[in-house]
Amino acid sequence: MAKRQRICVIGLGQFGRHLAVELAKDAEVLAIDKNQAVINEVGDLVQRAYCLDSRDFASLSTVVGDDFDEAVVGMSENMEASILTVLHLKRLRLPHIHAKATSRDHAEILKAIGADSIVFPERETASRLATQLINRNLLDFIPLSENYMVMQITPPDWALGKTLLQLDLRKRFDIFVIAVKEHVPERTAFLPGPDFVVKDSDALLIIGKKDSLETLEASKDPFGKK
Repeated sequence: MAKRQRICVIGLGQFGRHLAVELAKDAEVLAIDKNQAVINEVGDLVQRAYCLDSRDFASLSTVVGDDFDEAVVGMSENMEASILTVLHLKRLRLPHIHAKATSRDHAEILKAIGADSIVFPERETASRLATQLINRNLLDFIPLSENYMVMQITPPDWALGKTLLQLDLRKRFDIFVIAVKEHVPERTAFLPGPDFVVKDSDALLIIGKKDSLETLEASKDPFGKK
């Protein structure tokens, strides 16, 4: 089974709390907020939760290190706290920092000081709903069952040089390849045919049940001798 991601969520308002709880189902989550009552509420729903002021670098550095894969700064109403927290996370060498913003100016400041991506939850939700209402047949907006996931993977060594027909991933793992991102040449092949040959420069976009995807990730060469 693949190693679980370590993610830090700072600022447990409605957005941050919901995100932390959802992430904790599949990742190791550290939740941080300066309100002890909020920490008490979320403490049993995530792996770790601490009450501290993320504006204080010394306090933040005692619980967050560069061994985390991602960090999400969920507070945005207090711009000072948001900016200082991103600055501190950058100093702590977090590989990927995502931050919630309330305005374009706020977003530009966060990007300038090191945030890798900016989130506008309300704006993105509104845009998604508008698209769904206008284009009711778009499959992209049909929610997947809890048991199904879409994942991008690097092809295992045993898949290289074989066609999708030879791999027969549907039969072996009960998964489907819905697209292939090719880097040489750079393009995306949607719904690739059975004669598509998998290369080491490809990335496979697959869909299947969660346990099937985990089985694929952990599998050895299914073509080898038993």
